[in-house]
Amino acid sequence: MVAGDVTRRASITAPSMHRRPSARRGSLIKSSQTQSQEVPWDIIDRCALPIVLCHALAVVLSTVLNALHLSQISVFTLFLWFSISVTGSLWFYHNLQVTAAGKAVLVTGCDNVLGNALARRLDDMGYHVFAGFQTKAGNIDADMLKEDCSGRLHTLQLDVTSETQILSASLYIVDHLPEGAQGLWAIINCESWCALGELEWVPFSVIKRSMDVNLLGPARLVQVMLPLVRRARGRIVLASSILTHVAAPVRGVHAASLAALDAMAACLRRELKPRGVDVVVVAAGEYTTGSAWLSEEKLLEQARDMWKRLSDEQKGAYGEDYFEQALRSLEKYTKSADADLSAVTRALSDGVTRTFPLARYTPVSPREKLKSLLAEHMPRSLYEGLYTD
Repeated sequence: MVAGDVTRRASITAPSMHRRPSARRGSLIKSSQTQSQEVPWDIIDRCALPIVLCHALAVVLSTVLNALHLSQISVFTLFLWFSISVTGSLWFYHNLQVTAAGKAVLVTGCDNVLGNALARRLDDMGYHVFAGFQTKAGNIDADMLKEDCSGRLHTLQLDVTSETQILSASLYIVDHLPEGAQGLWAIINCESWCALGELEWVPFSVIKRSMDVNLLGPARLVQVMLPLVRRARGRIVLASSILTHVAAPVRGVHAASLAALDAMAACLRRELKPRGVDVVVVAAGEYTTGSAWLSEEKLLEQARDMWKRLSDEQKGAYGEDYFEQALRSLEKYTKSADADLSAVTRALSDGVTRTFPLARYTPVSPREKLKSLLAEHMPRSLYEGLYTD
């Protein structure tokens, strides 16, 4: 694998020398030039159906007016009028934002680059941020975050798989809510455990860990914190992945745990809608999250551990070359040059700051968006013939 000026590829049995990227250095946050080139998929999704309905209404109204000899106005003219009015209203509706004054938010997973970057962004916006770290003691990133941000930011010891730590965090938050705050405005779960490998390769303990971190932990966190969020009529924002809609080899365990999270969020959204609580899912693409959850070091570490655990029969069936090739297909996602966390952090923060957030944000590349659309709408036999990897 490439690390700095070293171009020799590392073996799955060799120790990794990759350095974990720092959010402080901003190595994974692209410039404003890159941001301006992003495709606003979520605005397109919000406008697509109303535009189609505008066309249908224009056709019906034009036909009726012409049949009754009341007007000879064309379908195109009516469609243009309706589209401009509806698009303008949607743009205004889409961009309404809540005030950050006196609002507190909880961000989990601040050990990873994505959670760390989001905590900084929300602090800059004026929110009171409770930043949860899986390991706070002796964590340089936690110390740097506290040092770099305002006095409104609090760092917490919060492993989402620990009942004790979740309860302790809830008590701390209650005691440190900003003056006048009725509760917690938002929970943003950025904690994730990325288990990669074909199903036969992945140790069952890793599968259980993936489910604990990606599904059971967030579920318990929401259960404990929901009274605070309900009191503030706030929202729950869950970081997920486009992999829940696009099947791909070597990613089955990770995709399964996040698909379960998506299903839980869809049901929770309906349960909490009468109580004024929004539930938002941010399904990021693999190219836009890059090494946010997976570093090159962790990838090699997982690969070495899996290979050691395989039986001689399994090693003979797959072969070391195939095994290494399958894992190396994920190398491109660990390169910081490919990671554009600005798109993902903006989608996550939109779920917090918008008055009327979308139910689902998809900060993905054009290639991933096309693939997901085909996966959802193309006949399965044709899709699987087109995409074999």
